[in-house]
Amino acid sequence: MTEARPVTGRGERARQRVLDAAAELLDAGGLAAATVDAVNLRSGVSKATIYKYWPNRLCVAIDAFADRLEHGTQLPDEGSAEADLSEQTRRVARFYGSPTGRLLVELLAASLADADAAALMRTRLLDSRRHAVQELWARSVTGGDVRPDLDPDVALDVAFGPVMWRLLRSGAVTGDEAAALADAAWRGLASDPEPPAPRG
Repeated sequence: MTEARPVTGRGERARQRVLDAAAELLDAGGLAAATVDAVNLRSGVSKATIYKYWPNRLCVAIDAFADRLEHGTQLPDEGSAEADLSEQTRRVARFYGSPTGRLLVELLAASLADADAAALMRTRLLDSRRHAVQELWARSVTGGDVRPDLDPDVALDVAFGPVMWRLLRSGAVTGDEAAALADAAWRGLASDPEPPAPRG
């Protein structure tokens, strides 16, 4: 994997112009539009300088996309762990169904075949989003609302994995579908779940 180079002074200003240009290109045409040639033309930064800080255009795109999301993930606080899980599931569904979420999926898919991009994707995007929902799980454990014996990563996969699968299968998840998935997950995660209502 290529190690990141230190950036200071004039290099930092050039780097930011590259990231701004790449973000604009991603917004306009997705990953296909964010070529090194296009970033070079839009930013005015030479291709040699671009390659000084990034090994390829995919890493430029991931860094640019991550910069736009650095405000962080706002966690819900709905008054109960069950309501928080349901709301966060809805938010995940809305995000990945949005143009921004679809672009993240495009970057993720492209990074699977590139070791540098995959590492950058984890450190700049996936880990930070994962850490945010881990806080939600830790809060629920502290409150005694969920099973403390569960591995947090397994619990989060159970909670949000079905949303991702539904998105891959159908391309969208409605609010009602997200709520139903959250309800099903809750029955396996809660410390003392209520039995489901009888049918019919």
